[in-house]
Amino acid sequence: MKHITSGILHALAVLTVIGSVIFSHSCANTTTPPTGGPKDTIPPLIVDLYPEIGQTNVPTTKPKLELKFNEYVVVKDPKSLFLSPPLEKSAQFKIKGKSVIVYFENDLDSNKTYTLDVTNAIADNNEGNMFPGYTLVFSTGDVIDSMMVTGVVQDCNSLQPIKGATVMLYKDHADSALFLKRPDAAVKTDEWGFFCLRNIQDTIYRVYAIVDENNNNKYEAENEKVAFIDTLFRPTGRVVDSLPELMKYDMNDTVSCMARKTELTLNIFREKPTKQMIVNKERIGERTAYITFMAPYAQIDSIWIKGVPKEKLITQFNLVQDSLEIWVNDPKPQPDTLFLNVKYMKTDTLGMLNSFTEEIKLAKPKSLLVGKTAKKDIKKEDTTCVFTLEAKPELVEQYGFVMEFKYPVVESPFDTLIYKSINPRQQESIGKFTVIRDSLNLRKYTIMPKDKFQAGWEYILKIPHRVFKDINGFYNDSTEVKVSLPKDDKLSSISLVLTGVKTKYIVDLLTEKRDKVIRSYIIDKDQTLLFPYLKAGKYSIRFTEDVNGNGLVDTGNLLEHKQPEKVLFYKLEDGKYLIDIPEMTELEQNIDVEEMFK
Repeated sequence: MKHITSGILHALAVLTVIGSVIFSHSCANTTTPPTGGPKDTIPPLIVDLYPEIGQTNVPTTKPKLELKFNEYVVVKDPKSLFLSPPLEKSAQFKIKGKSVIVYFENDLDSNKTYTLDVTNAIADNNEGNMFPGYTLVFSTGDVIDSMMVTGVVQDCNSLQPIKGATVMLYKDHADSALFLKRPDAAVKTDEWGFFCLRNIQDTIYRVYAIVDENNNNKYEAENEKVAFIDTLFRPTGRVVDSLPELMKYDMNDTVSCMARKTELTLNIFREKPTKQMIVNKERIGERTAYITFMAPYAQIDSIWIKGVPKEKLITQFNLVQDSLEIWVNDPKPQPDTLFLNVKYMKTDTLGMLNSFTEEIKLAKPKSLLVGKTAKKDIKKEDTTCVFTLEAKPELVEQYGFVMEFKYPVVESPFDTLIYKSINPRQQESIGKFTVIRDSLNLRKYTIMPKDKFQAGWEYILKIPHRVFKDINGFYNDSTEVKVSLPKDDKLSSISLVLTGVKTKYIVDLLTEKRDKVIRSYIIDKDQTLLFPYLKAGKYSIRFTEDVNGNGLVDTGNLLEHKQPEKVLFYKLEDGKYLIDIPEMTELEQNIDVEEMFK
């Protein structure tokens, strides 16, 4: 049985005496099987309810709701006993015989329609078969509200569904309502990110969704995610028990779950904090440390370490300027404690940014203190300029050889590097290359060969001994990396012929689960993108509208009514978002980006 319709449950509420008989006819009644009999796989069934379905004038004082089942049950997840509109304190429960009694510490409001949703909350006591769920509707007034709205909540970057998000409706349209008040109606999303807010009032709402970490039905910007609809919303749908959107489904029933219609799409994101202050600091080496800020784009006026000349200090922000790395460019031993001073714009008690100088004590790691540096404890990396050198066969054409040092280097003679190629006849030739220093990581360099890579050739980059010197005064060991283009004849490729490119976009090829970026491009004009060396499988293509051109997927801002940068996945003509690439295939897709983003 895929679902339990509201119509059947309504009949049960009216005919409670013969309810179990009705369910026995339609679904087979659940009892404890005799020893050696078949395993119980049927979920519990409701045989009685209080209040009855659609009951009005329910008392508001010390409310108790009862759901009686045809067998003994347990409450697996108390948080899934969800009342809308929510009260100040969450629902409590107790088990009495075959009934679940749900009660509240707060009184209900008068003249209001309530819904109690018990999806993902209850299972039978014997085999743990989950009850598909049910929404009990009642009113403390004379009428039952009859409007409804459906939708989906998804991650703003991956567009994957968000399970357990709280969708909230507010009749108060002020921005502060989400922070200060509980909603006028609310519901949790299922495994598909789907929600149905039913039996709501016919009025105009603000619509939000949050990942409610502390279950208080209010938004706390510092540690919760949020989504919102740009405009005011008035529901147009009416509750009809036979609607698929109102039914409870087995979440593994893909066809039924996907067939439900959605009116609203909410893209959930984490806001950048606005309160600015230093929140973390650590000294991670003899002459290296970092500090992190609560909010991005920290405004630093000056920074210094007592006793360290200004020219000996090296600093580097990350891309969003909320983390600062600090190095002392001096090979001599440093004090056990460094006193770092940072003059920056800090948020005061009134929420205003003001210039403030903060002194931070950076203690040397215990592993470097006296007594911890016996010769037997000294490792090779403690006396060597440490770096990594990497070249991936499937990415070397686009990204070249990537060289990253553990510490900043003070001597970097890249002209001493040796780059050569070996053709299939084993003939060697010296090649030319360019060196590009990463704009965001002063310890990272890309060595990009000038000649085009060819299949069947071997390419070697050699780093000579003792040519690079870091801030510790240490020199490097020699090393070399060999790389060839992939030789697997079964590999495939896909080309994207892009037209209608009017602004900057980030184009990513992702795995089927959208949890890994295989290759990425940033484009600002019509062009063809090649994604080579792909194993047979399913892939998705993500487009991000990079409005400000910073190469990042920028998040939204609730109070500024700013949505996160728009993300879309390329959809095939059959409506699917996954491209199935067979072995030994060269695919080509024509995409009108402008049309796609309309």
